[in-house]
Amino acid sequence: MSEYSKSFFSLNSWKQRLVFWLGAIIIGLLISTMTLLSEWASEFYRSASLVHAWFNFVVAPFGLALTAWITFRFFPGSQGSGIPQVKTALELQHTAAERLKLVSLRIAIGKTFLPIMGLLSGASVGFGGPATHIGASLMGSLGRAFKFPAHYMARGLLLAGSAAGFAAMFSAPLGGIMFAIEEMGRTLEERISTLVLTAIIFSGVTAYSILNHTIYFTDNQLSLPWGEGWLAIPLCGIIGGFLGGIFSKIIISGQYFIKKRGFPIVRVAFVCGCVIALLGFVSHGESFGTGYQLAKIYCWKKRQ
Repeated sequence: MSEYSKSFFSLNSWKQRLVFWLGAIIIGLLISTMTLLSEWASEFYRSASLVHAWFNFVVAPFGLALTAWITFRFFPGSQGSGIPQVKTALELQHTAAERLKLVSLRIAIGKTFLPIMGLLSGASVGFGGPATHIGASLMGSLGRAFKFPAHYMARGLLLAGSAAGFAAMFSAPLGGIMFAIEEMGRTLEERISTLVLTAIIFSGVTAYSILNHTIYFTDNQLSLPWGEGWLAIPLCGIIGGFLGGIFSKIIISGQYFIKKRGFPIVRVAFVCGCVIALLGFVSHGESFGTGYQLAKIYCWKKRQ
């Protein structure tokens, strides 16, 4: 009997497949729910702040301070974007106890609702990093529950979960596959590659079936006629990449500075909330949230 036949008729192999598929579907459901809640939270905060001037200056500082306190008090390890934590869990050799500090069910729970709390406090919270962190944490938890072999616990489950979370976030299975190869696993081991890819597809299709569209710009009627307007595309790419690099550098340097100085994180969050409130007041609410809703409204107005 060939190795393929042995694998096909093996109960252990089918257990592994079912756990991968079930985990991927759960990730797709959870990330879809987060996506819908994030859109509602951003719109609610912006609308409330425009109607009530005081809302901004009360909710942003105190809301972010509360979110920071809950994060470090009850869900340590869930802070940050999530991608560096998953990559560290994948690339370095850890004991089971050390890996739990990076990816665990507790972290997945915190990572699910804490970003929503941030959006309800006016913060600009992206969900790409949290989605990968949630996916890896959930898959890792399933692997521990079903006593997967060490090989799968070290790479396969975490890689599949993180890529499945990314695919669900953008309703894009192909994007999840590219993310798995380029970001999380420079090379996919032959033994786990098929399960990883199927997990990505299951998760992405689940999210797409719920959201019924990709979560970003869904208006296919917008077009850019061929001509001089296309000259702006490389310029926008260069400027966007440059500004994105500066933004990332500021975030990393800021985190290092805060950690080095030993500032209380709750106090830092309160001050950041005050800055958010002030910027929102000056910009008439256009600086709140992720920016997706405002960009979508702008595109809709341009079509009118």
